Amino acid sequence: MPEINVSCHASFSKIIKTSVKVDCKVTSRFAHTVITSIALNKANISREIFFEVDLPKTAFITNFSMEIEGQTYVGNVKEKEKAKKQYEKAVSTGQTAGLVKASGRKMEKFSVSVNIAPNSNVTFIMTHEEMLKRKLGQYEIVTRVKPKQLVQQFEIVADIYEPQGIAFLDAYGTFITNDLLPLVEKTVTDKKAHISFSPTLDQQRKCPGCDGTLIDGDFIIKYDVERTVTIGDVQIVNGYFVHFFAPSDLPRVPINVMFVIDRSGSMMGNKISQTREAMLTILDDLHEDDYFGIIVFDSTILEWKDSLTKATKENVIQAKTFVSRINPSGMTNINYALMESVKMLKKERQDRKQSERSVSMIILLTDGMPNVGESSVDKIQENVRNAIRGNMSLFCLGFGDDVEYSFLDVMARQNKGLARRIYEGSDATLQLQGFYKEVSTPLLSEVDLRYPDDLVNSLTTSHYKQLFNGSEIVVAGRLSDNSLDNFPVEVFAQAFEEDFSVKSQASAQDWDLLYPEQEYIFGDFTERLWAYLTIQDLLSKRETGTEEEKANATAQALEMSLRYNFVTPLTSMVVTKPETEKGPEDPLIADKLTEGTRPNHGSVPVHHNQRTYMSMDGDPHFIIEFPGREDALCFNIDDKPGTIFSLVRDPLGGVLVNGQTIGDKKVAPNGKMNTYFGRLGIVHQALGVRLEVTTQDITVSQDGKQAKFYWSDTASLKGANVDLEVTKDRSLTVTLRDSVRFLVILHKVWKQHPYHQDYLGFYTLDSHLLSPSVHGLLGQFYHGVQFEVRDLRPGEEPEKPDATMLVKGHELTVTRGWQRDFHSHIRKGDLVPCWFIHSNGNGLIDGNHTDYIMSGLFKTV
Repeated sequence: MPEINVSCHASFSKIIKTSVKVDCKVTSRFAHTVITSIALNKANISREIFFEVDLPKTAFITNFSMEIEGQTYVGNVKEKEKAKKQYEKAVSTGQTAGLVKASGRKMEKFSVSVNIAPNSNVTFIMTHEEMLKRKLGQYEIVTRVKPKQLVQQFEIVADIYEPQGIAFLDAYGTFITNDLLPLVEKTVTDKKAHISFSPTLDQQRKCPGCDGTLIDGDFIIKYDVERTVTIGDVQIVNGYFVHFFAPSDLPRVPINVMFVIDRSGSMMGNKISQTREAMLTILDDLHEDDYFGIIVFDSTILEWKDSLTKATKENVIQAKTFVSRINPSGMTNINYALMESVKMLKKERQDRKQSERSVSMIILLTDGMPNVGESSVDKIQENVRNAIRGNMSLFCLGFGDDVEYSFLDVMARQNKGLARRIYEGSDATLQLQGFYKEVSTPLLSEVDLRYPDDLVNSLTTSHYKQLFNGSEIVVAGRLSDNSLDNFPVEVFAQAFEEDFSVKSQASAQDWDLLYPEQEYIFGDFTERLWAYLTIQDLLSKRETGTEEEKANATAQALEMSLRYNFVTPLTSMVVTKPETEKGPEDPLIADKLTEGTRPNHGSVPVHHNQRTYMSMDGDPHFIIEFPGREDALCFNIDDKPGTIFSLVRDPLGGVLVNGQTIGDKKVAPNGKMNTYFGRLGIVHQALGVRLEVTTQDITVSQDGKQAKFYWSDTASLKGANVDLEVTKDRSLTVTLRDSVRFLVILHKVWKQHPYHQDYLGFYTLDSHLLSPSVHGLLGQFYHGVQFEVRDLRPGEEPEKPDATMLVKGHELTVTRGWQRDFHSHIRKGDLVPCWFIHSNGNGLIDGNHTDYIMSGLFKTV
């Protein structure tokens, strides 16, 4: 599902975005997307311009270029390890870490910035490709557009060509108002569709005469193809073939399903309540000819019944009562729960209670690492693989960011299933229900797609454990004869009542006859589609095969990635930026992220040494986040109200940020006095800028002039050296020229609250221009921190395990927990999983917290 966020913005005003175009061409499900953005610097000094694109996690970047003053800078795809060694210096300083980062659930963000001379422009071009995956009966293209300003020429264009015929198509936008709706143009014929959206400058405006843009959200295209031929659609073009198989009107095959649910202490709160809610709906969706069982586990297991039970109305009611009483406690014994579920399914098969043609599956839901019983992930994978032996499928749902996703992903692949991350959020229940809907309606099992061995010399996966309703099997291959007149195709499978068998003949098509209108195609799409699927297959084999198979698969995937210019987990795109007045800049490296690269909190050591995202909020809680890893370090500072701390100090850059604490109105009945930051001082000495921020107002001084803003108003100030943007009763964004960007959040507390009062949160949005000498409670972490976490063990609370952290030469006991980060959702905040360092951050921060106490809000001592 292509999902693209297009953004090009500058760190200052006088940048004109002249053009943004998203051009998506889809030929037989294979999507080729080109994003072009042109920006002009109308200032009389150089400005930095940013280009950002959110692309789907399943897509491969194939090209990136920047054209500046007639010269084109093209990204080169190289072997990842060689690229990192070649630019080891850039890697070690963190300069290469910023091109690709995780971005939400389905995307990764590509971002790059470049300095542009006065009255010059830059053209950014990004290309990526992917195979559209059919899910619940449709394909989906989502283009996320956030230009952040009005664009002189804005256009989204999609051309779709499907030789099977287009069954239906819809296009709409989450940001599209009734006035913009007529601008969504759709032309759909038998096999082709053309969709466009191109608002004028005035049509983009939020209101007449204002500069705000309505273009902020998702543009969505959904469609499906006709399926009149049982064998599916076989296309042979230029020596390659692709076979799309998704027969219609087949009866559903009954299922035997074991639900294996984690109820350990870490599931406490929303996770367990959302799991209960989802299971109640899923149980209602069972068919009466299905059989099901439920195992809940922590340190041990609890079975609903000692055997699978037919999904009668009475049994479902009993199961719902059992589910509604699941409560979390204890540790996580995944091995025991899975081995027992396999035993139950095997016993049912032996007792022949279910239909012989039914499909058996296990659905595992967990949010953590195995930490009691068998805790070696390799051993658990081996145990489960040996127990299942291909007789059933294992589907793994990893709940939240702390789960060891790569462990679940490999284990599911080894057992003919798949893994899915369930994201914490208000829609987690819907995510669980949606996944079950995808896998609960098998139409065929043991699907075998056969082609002549003497005619095909390179074939993607052609045997599938199941075919589910609403999905599609796609097989591609390279042919040894480019001029085939007869290409036999056979499909064998097990259906509900009888064996499924279908045969057909395909022949090579003439390119010009198959694709008479060239605008609907792009190069040798069949070859690139085959390459894309082959690389995906090889990447999967390097996770699940023997050591020899893994090595061979890795070598083949690398060779193909380089040949077809794909940025995959084995390759990197090296982007060389133009020289500046200070000389040549370090190259930037774009890597491909995977779900398995998320943080590991188990027995395997974790190393971090990269640029960080810093914040201070709450009581006061300091958070050091690692973009793209969804991991953090946290510590609190406890001292008496009125204490002033150095947060950021860069003596070379002349930047200073101090914060003064305030306390509760009075001591609470439990004897605790909470402290918060209630006053901030921000200084840029070279620019002559000074800000004082309190919970009542904001005062800015520059060159002897002073202005005051109140939190009760929305206001902005754009100057040569500083930009301020105040959002009423919420936030203040501070941008200091060629330096740094901060966000201050106002937390409003009910005025009649007996203890608490309003306080401030402080977030660093951009610090990359600060010097290596920057320090302070936050500043010392701006250029990264290296640490290792190991020896995970139970803590005082079941859901908060302890571990040992090696950092800055110290060995610390740390505790897993959560803190709230408010920079994205100011009212409610986002829960950030983090390792909590005790004793005022002692051992993590340099020196002692008292070393950071200052004598005044704008003092350095």
